[in-house]
Amino acid sequence: MNNRIPKETLPFLKKLSKNNNRDWFNDNKPEFKAIESQVKATYNALGELLNQHDQIDKVKVFRIYRDVRFSKNKLPYKTHFGGSFHRKKPELRGGYYLHIQPNNESFIATGFWEPNKEDLLRIRKEFEMDDSEMRDILKKDSFKSTWGGFVGDELKTAPKGFDKEHPAIDLIRKKQYIFIKKYSDKEVQASNFIDHVNEAFIEIRPFFDYMSDVLTTNLNGESLL
Repeated sequence: MNNRIPKETLPFLKKLSKNNNRDWFNDNKPEFKAIESQVKATYNALGELLNQHDQIDKVKVFRIYRDVRFSKNKLPYKTHFGGSFHRKKPELRGGYYLHIQPNNESFIATGFWEPNKEDLLRIRKEFEMDDSEMRDILKKDSFKSTWGGFVGDELKTAPKGFDKEHPAIDLIRKKQYIFIKKYSDKEVQASNFIDHVNEAFIEIRPFFDYMSDVLTTNLNGESLL
């Protein structure tokens, strides 16, 4: 099992960021394809680790080619590798993401990026009714030391139909429920990097278990599946 990011990855991405054009990329495509193959193997290895404690039904490593059709940025290539790990739906909610980028810009992310309006309302209603279980998850020492707190977009005031003075308004007004953990280039290149990523993802499970339970039941706790 290839559980290490190949040492050539970050140097190649640095060169690509300085030469983000088709001529250079085509001249260096054999090196890229060799690195990409190893990187995909590493993502798949992480997927296997995740499957030891979760149910992952899809590992997706995103293409290096940028979609420039509707972007002001016309550079043709991404200067990072990114990949997602999909949990088995519909009973398991949430997902994992690994981003590899030089200059200490690598990170992992997890949670709920763009919950649909029905899911967002259901989450907010749960917090309105009882936020104690979520508070217990967030204040656990090992969770805080690994993930910190929520990041992402939120409303400046209460959503329509909610009391702006509600004790859980800090949770209710969020539009996303995301956690991010950053890594240095040295950490990414370490032989045990993927193991550290897997351990961080293990730490998020109480949050996922809670949110999956919320999003697969109604406010009476009755299953929607």
